[in-house]
Amino acid sequence: MSNRSIIIMVLVLVGATAYLLLKGDGDVDMGGEKHGAEAAHMEDAKKDAPAVPAAPAAPAAAPAADAKK
Repeated sequence: MSNRSIIIMVLVLVGATAYLLLKGDGDVDMGGEKHGAEAAHMEDAKKDAPAVPAAPAAPAAAPAADAKK
């Protein structure tokens, strides 16, 4: 590929990304993990979520075979 086609491709991808970010209805937060008062709303979401049942217990391990005598 020539440098010209690579530059055109990058510009097209940047334009498409900008369009999708501007037209999207989502509130994108690139701030990372939140702690403290900023994360208080997550506790409410956890309370409203349905409880997920625990995974079934693994079967008991089979007894080891007798060692060679």
